[in-house]
Amino acid sequence: MNKSHLLHLIKDIYQDLLPSLQIESVNPRDPIKVKYLPQPWGLLGKGNYAAVVDHPDYPDCVVKIYAPGRPGYEEEVEVYRCLGSHPAFSECLYAADGFLVLKRLDGTTLYDCMHLGLPIPQQVIQDIDEALDYARSRGLHPHDVHGRNVMMHQGKGLVVDISDFLHQEACSKWNDLKKAYYWLYRPVLRPLRLRVPYSALNMLRKSYRLATSLKTFCCQLVLKLSYFKYLKQ
Repeated sequence: MNKSHLLHLIKDIYQDLLPSLQIESVNPRDPIKVKYLPQPWGLLGKGNYAAVVDHPDYPDCVVKIYAPGRPGYEEEVEVYRCLGSHPAFSECLYAADGFLVLKRLDGTTLYDCMHLGLPIPQQVIQDIDEALDYARSRGLHPHDVHGRNVMMHQGKGLVVDISDFLHQEACSKWNDLKKAYYWLYRPVLRPLRLRVPYSALNMLRKSYRLATSLKTFCCQLVLKLSYFKYLKQ
């Protein structure tokens, strides 16, 4: 996108989009709610903290807007600054006032691939692995990488959401997804070409989140009990 086109987009954001847009985050664990989006802007997706919209006059860009009161905006801007340019990631073209203008990445999330029954080649998983290694080489810490945050486009893997890449705590979501891919998807689901209903996918997502929370709780409990046992010695 040339500079003039980008300036026109920014003008439309301030004049047409932001004054009318109504979004809110009711629960930080659930996707935000978009109560009103002015035409001709379209909703591409929504996460727990932000919504992603586009405009038909600017097909090469998307706009990511954070819900009021939700954190992460400054961190995401910093992540894009650190990443620079890489084919598996988007690029930040402009950022201000709680929104980012990003280079558009086309594709289908792995979550939607499961729903649509689209085959996911191994190259997609390998591309995402390489992209995450690149991010680590830039001093970042890939975090919260799951089926809704990665995409497939023409047999290539893309990473869509990098907003949590400054978080240094361990995150096993991508490794867990890879295990499911190699142990369950490739030998069982892919040959059957099953289309998984969104209701089932959402149930799996919530079950995984609960299991992860229980695992974390149990680990913390064991550490506390070990600490108390040590004090009594």
